[in-house]
Amino acid sequence: MTIRVLIVDDSKTMQAVLRARLSREADIEVVATAGNAAEARQLMRELDPDVVTLDIEMPGMNGLDFLEKIMRLRPTPVIVVSSAAQAGTESAARALALGAVDCYAKADRFGAMGTEDNGKLASLIRQAAQIRFDQRAPSIPKVSVKTQKSIGGDTRLIAIGSSTGGVEALQILLRDFPADCPPTMIVQHINVNFAAAVARRLDSICKAKVLLAEPDMPIRRGQVYFAPGGDRHMMLGGTENWFVKLRQGDLVSGHRPSVDALFRSIAPKIRGHVVGVLMTGMGSDGARGLLEMAQAGATTIAQNEASCTVFGMPRAAIELGAAGVVAPLDRIAEHALSRAA
Repeated sequence: MTIRVLIVDDSKTMQAVLRARLSREADIEVVATAGNAAEARQLMRELDPDVVTLDIEMPGMNGLDFLEKIMRLRPTPVIVVSSAAQAGTESAARALALGAVDCYAKADRFGAMGTEDNGKLASLIRQAAQIRFDQRAPSIPKVSVKTQKSIGGDTRLIAIGSSTGGVEALQILLRDFPADCPPTMIVQHINVNFAAAVARRLDSICKAKVLLAEPDMPIRRGQVYFAPGGDRHMMLGGTENWFVKLRQGDLVSGHRPSVDALFRSIAPKIRGHVVGVLMTGMGSDGARGLLEMAQAGATTIAQNEASCTVFGMPRAAIELGAAGVVAPLDRIAEHALSRAA
């Protein structure tokens, strides 16, 4: 099956570069290009593309405003095309929060814009094409009064893994976390260029403090540690006095940072009440690690299919018998923060 792609970018040069990067892919067809939101809106009506690549800096209606309209009125898998420079990362973080599937850096760190990218854009498009928004029940962000009153003061740690659709989902989950939440570690599959901006965005909506994880940070209540990505895995260090461990290493379950690497580092250290949560994402990263946590006595939670952007990772965990609780997105915080989970 051919994946039909609409490229939206005000630069003719960038349109040509993106088209060239996709031209060798037998299963991908660029059906049209648009230079602004108005053109893109008309082409989406006429062509109904499977995936849209969207620049976030355009004249007229900017890409973020257009993305918000797309996700509200005509949900379509969108890959945001952004500069890897610092100036663009805040916008990229907002795009992921609005429901973009992923972000793609226009140029490498040296500013090159060749026609080759080792197939990365094509890979993102193939992943995005598997998403069917019409099968997804939207989650409504809400703060649960029960959650606020049922925090287990003896909960030592919450560990969360997510991938495709995870930034949007994490916003909803963390809104229900109180300022004095149990220490929480998050591995989200994300381009290293955007990790810091996503952590800052999550911090802006969370009562607890969301931090981009750094080596040897002590694990403390009221703090959420977001994996920085790149060439390092985030794991739990220490025995009794836990700390953030960032270590270089090979891909684990196809990813770096890996959810499995985090969960497996926690399983042998479990003392007291620990919670593992596996959320929306493609593939199976985290499933086996969640099983190891469950076998070690942790409370384990998987997001249900109806509220996932992609049900791959939670499905894999459920099929392994790793999930003690299967819950919709807007109930996960309640289960994670309550000993009644």
